Amino acid sequence: MNAMTPDGAAGAARTRDRWPHRSWRTVVSRPTVVVAVLAPAAVAECGWRFSGDAPGESVSPQYGLLLSLLAFVTTAPAAFLGVRAAAVVTTIAAVLSVEPFDSLTTAGAVAELYVLDRLRHGPPALPVVLALPFGVLALVAAARDGPSVLTVFLATAAPATALAGVARTAREEAGLHLRARQLIAADLADHVARGERARMARDLHDVVAHHITMIVAQAEAARLTTPGMPEAGAVRLAQIRDLARTGLTEMRRVLGVLREDVGPVAPDRRPQPGLAQLNQLVDDARAASGAAARLIVSGVPVALDTGVELVAYRIVQEALTNARRHAPGVAVDVELRYTDEGLVVRVRDNGPGPPGGDAPGGHGLLGMQERATAVGGRLRAGPTSVGGFMIEATLPAKAEVAG
Repeated sequence: MNAMTPDGAAGAARTRDRWPHRSWRTVVSRPTVVVAVLAPAAVAECGWRFSGDAPGESVSPQYGLLLSLLAFVTTAPAAFLGVRAAAVVTTIAAVLSVEPFDSLTTAGAVAELYVLDRLRHGPPALPVVLALPFGVLALVAAARDGPSVLTVFLATAAPATALAGVARTAREEAGLHLRARQLIAADLADHVARGERARMARDLHDVVAHHITMIVAQAEAARLTTPGMPEAGAVRLAQIRDLARTGLTEMRRVLGVLREDVGPVAPDRRPQPGLAQLNQLVDDARAASGAAARLIVSGVPVALDTGVELVAYRIVQEALTNARRHAPGVAVDVELRYTDEGLVVRVRDNGPGPPGGDAPGGHGLLGMQERATAVGGRLRAGPTSVGGFMIEATLPAKAEVAG
């Protein structure tokens, strides 16, 4: 005899544990189980009623066999046919059992209600149509010599079963729609929250990183250019510079985690700074780095959306920050060129360019790309043919709303 392995024992235990939790309704509602109970009961009831053992008129063996076969057909189709076909065949057999053979059994009546109930997931009209003949037969029998108890029972219970199934299906579908709406609402709320976190991350990077970089540049410039500065003052300024750099590094680490959490989302377009503030931005950059910085405007100015102006301002702000970080002390030109379609923004420095001739990575270029794309523009960045690095954004006059 083979010993049972631990895995086999565990599987057997799980099988034993699962069976008691199975709903008895699931078992008894299976068509084969229902037919296995109802079909013999219908044949036995029919044989008992027409064999002479029960009160009433007995029939010939051949006629009794026909009635037994009809009783079997009233209960058996659910095990051998599809749901709709079984309902149609069972209903026809039940109608024939009522009229003209007057041989409907209790099991046959139960089988009719069972097949009507199984139609609840199909077209709602079919169970109602199949239930109607029993009401008509009850009225005809009432006008003639009085309907049987089972006929009256089916005339009332069949329509009720059909309508109850339709109502239950409608309630289940309504519940599914409600759950779907709740899931959609939850996804929408999560999307809004992620978008807000992304907006905060971009503004934190664009604004706070810009000012911290200026603190680093100002502290270093003050340490190197202030004549007669005591050694203690130089040490303090160096500490300020180092602390600012450490804070900038920690903030970038947090931004990296936040960007991984929120993923790509549409950027914020609230009109805060605009082109009117670019002069001040360039002046601040010039004062912070001590290098030349120019603002060049060409073309005939056209009216721009405030959202487009905000994007232009943020791109210039980030480009100036990148120039100070990657090419400190080099001259930077900021050019605004108005066209019939909108605005071209170029920020170019005369530094050595990035190592290997590739654009530097990081969140800055990604944020600029997102901002330009959000208003229907495009951005490219890379080294120039004469040296240095250039960022160029082509922006429309009016922001395009993504569909």
